[in-house]
Amino acid sequence: MTNSYRFVTIVAFFVTSLLAANILIVKQISVLGLTLPAAIIIFPISYIFGDILTEVYGYRQARRVIWLGFFCNLLLVASIWLVGILPAAPTFEAQEAYDRILGNTPRFLIASFTAYLGGAFINAYVLARMKVMTKGKWLWTRTIGSTLLGEAVDSIIVLVIGFWGVLPTGVLMGMILWHWLFKSVYEIIATPLTYLIVNYLKTKEKIDYYDIGTNFNPLRAN
Repeated sequence: MTNSYRFVTIVAFFVTSLLAANILIVKQISVLGLTLPAAIIIFPISYIFGDILTEVYGYRQARRVIWLGFFCNLLLVASIWLVGILPAAPTFEAQEAYDRILGNTPRFLIASFTAYLGGAFINAYVLARMKVMTKGKWLWTRTIGSTLLGEAVDSIIVLVIGFWGVLPTGVLMGMILWHWLFKSVYEIIATPLTYLIVNYLKTKEKIDYYDIGTNFNPLRAN
C-alpha cells in the first residue's frame, strides 16, 4: 500500500512541513511573551504526520520517509547555499537580505539536521514499540508519549548545539523547556485530527501494521 496516493500524500505533508520549518526558523516570533522561532508553528506538524506514518504503515516505512526528509532538506540547504555564492545580477539588489535570511551558519545547520534525525527516530521507535505493548489500544498514549520524548530530544539537541556558549545556561534551559512544552501541547491539541486521519487510512488502506520482530536500526535500508 506504500505506492497508494494516500501514503504519498502523507509523505508530501511530512516533507513539506519539514522544509518549511527549515526556512521559517530564521524569524523570531513572540507568543504569550515568549520569544520563539517561527518554525515552531509548522515543525510539530512533521511529528503529527510522522506518528500517522508509523501507526498505520509501520516503523520501516517511517524510517524511509525520515531519511527522505533528511535528504530533501539537505538538497534545499545546498541549493540555497549555491545560489547564495553565485554572483548576483546587477538588477538584483537584495543579496545582503538573501544572505541574512537564508544564509544559516554551519553551526545551526548541524544542530538542525542532528536534532531532526534524533527526534524523528526516537518518536517513531517509541510509538512503534508502544503500539505492540498496548496491542493497538489507546492511540493517544503513544502519539503523545512518543512526541514528549521525540520533541525533548529535538529541543535539547538543536538548542544546545545552536546556543551553548552563546546564551547563559539558565536562559538556555528555559528555552529548551518552553520549546518542548509548546510543541508537546501542539501535539495534544492535534490528537483528534490524528485519530481522524489514522482511522481513515486504516479503513481505506486496509492496513494496521504492528512492528513485531522489526529491526529498529535507523541505518537499515529496509
